[in-house]
Amino acid sequence: MTKTSTYPLRLPASVKAEAERLAAEDGTSLNQFVATAVAEKLAALRTAAYFIERSGRGDRTAFRALLTREGGAPPQPGDELPAGRQGM
Repeated sequence: MTKTSTYPLRLPASVKAEAERLAAEDGTSLNQFVATAVAEKLAALRTAAYFIERSGRGDRTAFRALLTREGGAPPQPGDELPAGRQGM
């Protein structure tokens, strides 16, 4: 089982009421709703940090060279886009 700790949380009454309503709609406890919301926020922040860090390693000159390179193989049978998806 995951180790847990407690944290007293103060929320504005309107925020707590809305969180309780959404938790009830979702069939979860307020505690589970808040824990999931915090986990989702942490994941979003880590993802944003990853892409910021990753974008710093980009090389626009190499990217442009890749886009304008000569050659390449023609599409193989089965590589076609599904009907209605051409030009996307």
